[in-house]
Amino acid sequence: MKSRTKRRGIVLVHTGEGKGKSSSALGMVFRAAGWGMKVCVIQFIKGQWRTGEQKAAERFDTIEWHALGDGFTWDTKNPEQDIKTSREIWAFGKQKILSQEYDLVVLDEINYCCGYNWISGQEIADFIIRDKPPWLHLVLTGRNAAAEVIAAADTVTEMRPIKHAFSQGIKAAQGIEF
Repeated sequence: MKSRTKRRGIVLVHTGEGKGKSSSALGMVFRAAGWGMKVCVIQFIKGQWRTGEQKAAERFDTIEWHALGDGFTWDTKNPEQDIKTSREIWAFGKQKILSQEYDLVVLDEINYCCGYNWISGQEIADFIIRDKPPWLHLVLTGRNAAAEVIAAADTVTEMRPIKHAFSQGIKAAQGIEF
């Protein structure tokens, strides 16, 4: 493993309408933990309900997990609260990134916050360009990634749906979707 002084951190964005954005990022979480890297996962939208990934992460002393969102808020009744929560999580995420404690930070579903105009894409991009430690790997997930965030990233993947079980009336499966 390259030391921090010899490593160039990569910024990855997973966006698009298809399934697999968070799943791909969480695959990187476990890959990094397997190499002994210190990882922090910060979830912006997903609420306090437990997932298999979170349960698995508890088995690693190198993974720190924060599910801080108000839940799936696209049908929100309180947009002011959603903005407030997102801004607080963003401040927390910046603090974790700047702490220099981690090798990889995942900002899960932050792109939704840009799409809803809760956090500006320019603000996120400026922070990445100006303040992210050069050796830190950073992954941002969620639909509607801002153009500025895409421009600031090193790798951008757009997930596109071809077919999904949900559209066939099949509910989310434990161990597959959560």
